[in-house]
Amino acid sequence: MSGREEAQASKTSTDPKDESLKFALALSLLRSKLHQNQPPPPSNLSDSDALRWKRKAKERKQELLRLKEDLKEAEDASQCDLFPQSASCKCYFFDNLGKLSPKRLEVEDGSDRRFNDVLRRRFFRQVRFKERRRRTNGSIQRRLFSDLNAEDELEQLRASVDFLVELCDTVSNVEESGFTNWAHQAVDFILASLKNLLSTGKNVEIIEGIVSSLIMRLVRRMCSPLKLDESLQTDSDAQFYVQHLIRKLGSEAYIGQRTILSVSQRISVLAESLLFLDPFDEAFPNMHECMFTLIQLIEFLISDYLLMWSRDEGFDQMLFEEWVASVLHARKALELLENRNGLYVLYIDRVTGELSKQVSQSSSLQKLKPEILDKLFQ
Repeated sequence: MSGREEAQASKTSTDPKDESLKFALALSLLRSKLHQNQPPPPSNLSDSDALRWKRKAKERKQELLRLKEDLKEAEDASQCDLFPQSASCKCYFFDNLGKLSPKRLEVEDGSDRRFNDVLRRRFFRQVRFKERRRRTNGSIQRRLFSDLNAEDELEQLRASVDFLVELCDTVSNVEESGFTNWAHQAVDFILASLKNLLSTGKNVEIIEGIVSSLIMRLVRRMCSPLKLDESLQTDSDAQFYVQHLIRKLGSEAYIGQRTILSVSQRISVLAESLLFLDPFDEAFPNMHECMFTLIQLIEFLISDYLLMWSRDEGFDQMLFEEWVASVLHARKALELLENRNGLYVLYIDRVTGELSKQVSQSSSLQKLKPEILDKLFQ
């Protein structure tokens, strides 16, 4: 065999190997691509599932929050229906806060259409809750309201008074949601219950004790010193709101006249304390502020309600005479402080001036003792 034939035979014999090599390379490349395109391991799958479920849970939570906000808006809208301007509504109850009314205030009777069954049930639930918690704490052992239809007006009055005082004592911010509505409902209910009780003519001493306690506690809160955790602005706002609550309660002559008597007596005591108090004493600023708040409260009550009280058949003439004499005594006590602060005398003179003006406009108010009338008009 020649050399050319041997080379050709050798080339022919190597062709199958080359094909096998090419096939092996192609298979290796294919496996490499398949390996690169394989999905991540099971652990990565579980991680991605967890992230997806967390995202869904977060979305669901946000959806629930939106639903709660929508529900709250709907409830607020329904409250606007439940509290129109002729009923318990914070949108007008605290109008003229700390200001003289442009016109005489009308009596807000909580026993008629302005205090409907829905408001009564809502207020009762809140009072029962407070009473139940107080009973659980053991601080006060008093029976709860047995039922909405119970006729124990005396117990309802007492619990409502406690509720209002506790509301004023515990509130840290008068802008808190619910304070104005609850305070208004409490005032309306107290006035309605008191009117019903006075019409029966029973339990007179007990009623007077409850009302006197209400006046004393609210006036004390109105003049309470600043707390360490409260700002000056916050406490001043709370004092004005409490003053306004007393002013609204004073629409009932039974409360209003007793309030003026109590406050005027407090002014006399406070004036005596200021007379002998060092102006640099830590208690002086609060006593100074309290004095103006008390004088202003008497001015509001006289300006708003005195003529209206005098037209009431049950107007207590003896009590009227007593507090007029007490106001005149307070003015005399403040005259001793004129050298320290002449504003006290100016403020109390404005009060007595309004009082004499009101008395001169009503013949029923002029049935005072001659010596009291002389002091009033001098």
